[in-house]
Amino acid sequence: MSRAPHHPTRDQIELPLLLDCLSDPIRLSIVYSLAKQDQAAAEMRCGDFNALSGKSNLAYHFARLREAGLIRTRIAGTTRFMQLRRDDLEARFPGLLDAIMSAAARDAERLQLPDCEIVTEG
Repeated sequence: MSRAPHHPTRDQIELPLLLDCLSDPIRLSIVYSLAKQDQAAAEMRCGDFNALSGKSNLAYHFARLREAGLIRTRIAGTTRFMQLRRDDLEARFPGLLDAIMSAAARDAERLQLPDCEIVTEG
């Protein structure tokens, strides 16, 4: 039985760590893909990101995103589900996530991000 992964509280999410985490193209691609979901509670399986990198490399990136407070990880059996912590990020840094995702969408081709439509709050 695996234990639940640690997630920082809303107040523990720090801007320098968040921005540093998003400076990596793979992690930005993961957040970008999660941001396109049309529901705030939408989840994606870890396997949905296999095209970005190998499994062990992705596990590292998921951990960094979780530790920075960008995603929440839920374990169900052998599957891990990732969800963007949109509400926590918006409460902690109003408008920041939408600004970052808009900039990423504008530069998606150059950054080689997945082709998707970004859904923003408001």
